[in-house]
Amino acid sequence: MTPSADFSLARPQAHAPGMNVVTIIGDGQLARMMQQAGIELGLSARVLAGRPDASAAQVTADVVLGDYTSREHVMAVSEGSDAVTFDHEHVPNDFLDDLIAQGINVQPQPAALIHAQDKLVMRKKLRELGAPVPPFLAIESTEDIAGFFDATSGQVCLKARRGGYDGKGVWFPGSAEEATQLVAELLDEGVPLMAEKKVTLVRELSAMVARTPSGAVESWPVVESVQRDGICVEATAPAPDTAPFLLEQAERLSREIAAELGVTGVLAVELFETVDEVGQPEIIVNELAMRPHNTGHWTQDGCVTSQFEQHLRAVLDRPLGSTAPLAPVTVMANVLGADEDPQMPMTERMDAVWQRFPNAKIHMYGKDWRPRRKIGHVNMTGDDPAAVRAQAREAARFLETARWSDN
Repeated sequence: MTPSADFSLARPQAHAPGMNVVTIIGDGQLARMMQQAGIELGLSARVLAGRPDASAAQVTADVVLGDYTSREHVMAVSEGSDAVTFDHEHVPNDFLDDLIAQGINVQPQPAALIHAQDKLVMRKKLRELGAPVPPFLAIESTEDIAGFFDATSGQVCLKARRGGYDGKGVWFPGSAEEATQLVAELLDEGVPLMAEKKVTLVRELSAMVARTPSGAVESWPVVESVQRDGICVEATAPAPDTAPFLLEQAERLSREIAAELGVTGVLAVELFETVDEVGQPEIIVNELAMRPHNTGHWTQDGCVTSQFEQHLRAVLDRPLGSTAPLAPVTVMANVLGADEDPQMPMTERMDAVWQRFPNAKIHMYGKDWRPRRKIGHVNMTGDDPAAVRAQAREAARFLETARWSDN
């Protein structure tokens, strides 16, 4: 990061006269795809990027190099924007309060964002609202974790209250001694902690909605997501083989949470499907994300309005688009960096996928290879969930490894 904001790449003239300017704080693939969606809307994005070769900076005409943890940089990049939004939840809220005090349109606002930033705050608020959450406890001492470990018969999921994604910041201690030692080490490092009772997982679901400051809400079909080592690898829309009442409950819950928390833009409600004491299916809220989300990438090619376009419409308080599906089934498969980077160039891998699967929609992020890193995704549509899943997985696997599973 630069010590002071670098406006050498800033190009105010890149914005069309009379059209909205949206500043996106963050430079990853979510910002990149928001910028791409904005092109069709005639609006322009300004991106606060940490590096000139960051994913979003590669495709954005108006880039400011700076640091989102710098008040000066956040204030400077936001000047003259019709809306300020984010591709992550880590901007300090006091910076955003300062922007709002200056009359800048920040969406979503800090009062909502805190529930995506701090897992304990989120859990307490959801419990207050009557949303389904697992038993949880703030962990401030080794005595706290020892008591919680006993109370849950060892079914403990320990979490860092802030940060953490793709499996980071989550621990499953196998014994009381391991839990106590882990908590002691993390508290010594200054990591705020909480613990939840581990649930019996049937599958993971994601319910996504978009909400405007005026209160208009649109929701997409609930999807099933598949995780591997804590990283989302696949999403299927609509969630197959799921009880209709659960899908209805998940969609209703996501709308209620968006309204109660005052969320603006896209909200992803990550859910666990589990079973109750008598073996009946139920859902429990896992986490919230107040931005476009990995489990919504399928909407780019599977819905009338993608999550990226809808987020931009929402933060500008413009009419929301239809979320109607374009196909009976859409599957998104993430492209992750393999253990070893194949010698075959990515362009050749893409060509091979298109030759075998002409209906594959490939989205690459302009990121260098790194094992387990999200570098792109593939969307596939069709009629049969199992068949479309198999095709999407095969396409993503070839992009990762340059090998077909059946050769």
